[in-house]
Amino acid sequence: MINQIPITLQGIKKLRKELKKLKNIERPKIINSIIDARKHGDLKENAEYQSARELQSFCEGRIQEIENKLSNANIIDVTKIIHNNKITFGSTICIVNILTNKIISYQIVGHDESDLKNNLISINAPLARALIGKKKNNIVKVKTPGGIIKYKVLNIKYI
Repeated sequence: MINQIPITLQGIKKLRKELKKLKNIERPKIINSIIDARKHGDLKENAEYQSARELQSFCEGRIQEIENKLSNANIIDVTKIIHNNKITFGSTICIVNILTNKIISYQIVGHDESDLKNNLISINAPLARALIGKKKNNIVKVKTPGGIIKYKVLNIKYI
């Protein structure tokens, strides 16, 4: 049995959009590049052809990867979870670092959709694991390579 991968509604939409783009735009563009490159003669020494084939390999690999993720996805609609005012998968939380007073907001998402630049942290991240099940005003201790950091939960949203 294959384990299902938790993913938010936004994450699944993003994967489907990428898959559609790869299949309907990128794949045909790459095929045309291969056809054009073949016209330039000897394929062994044809850099354009080799480059297009590598691109095709990457594209097909990514398509297969996304299709596998979609087939194993456990789509979680955060707005429909019974949360009892606790932090759950998909919650958007606002926390403050108690030592530095730095306030930051994160959404806890599936591993494949995590993106720290956009404040999306993986459910597998130490911070997310420490936050799951906590409520507003709870203090959370997170073990990091630099030591233990304490955070206070300021707000929880389910959007």
